[in-house]
Amino acid sequence: MILNIAAVVAACAVVVLVVMLIPLIMELRKTATTVRESVERMEAEIRPTIAEVNRTLEDIQILTSGAAEKVEDIQCFMSAIGETGRGLRTISTVVSGAASALSRSSLWLTGAKVAGSYMMDKLIKKRG
Repeated sequence: MILNIAAVVAACAVVVLVVMLIPLIMELRKTATTVRESVERMEAEIRPTIAEVNRTLEDIQILTSGAAEKVEDIQCFMSAIGETGRGLRTISTVVSGAASALSRSSLWLTGAKVAGSYMMDKLIKKRG
């Protein structure tokens, strides 16, 4: 008799457990379906983005390779500019030296002319 009661209680417990598990299983199934749809939608949205990123990376590689090729030309150009600057500095130094010498010689010439005209004026006034 105790065994019959225990079997009935166990059967009731199993029935209650099954009744409680059915809604849980149905919810889990709905959740799994929703997750699957979300993953498929995200995958569909990510594919074009990945393709665009790949195209952008290819463009960047083309740009960087073009820039790398031009670096040597730029270095030659900058070297030529440096040489030109040094040449201009040398020319400037020579011209300033020549201008300085000319100004000094013209000062001497002016001084000699003034002294000569002063001497001529003195001689003319003495004779006259």
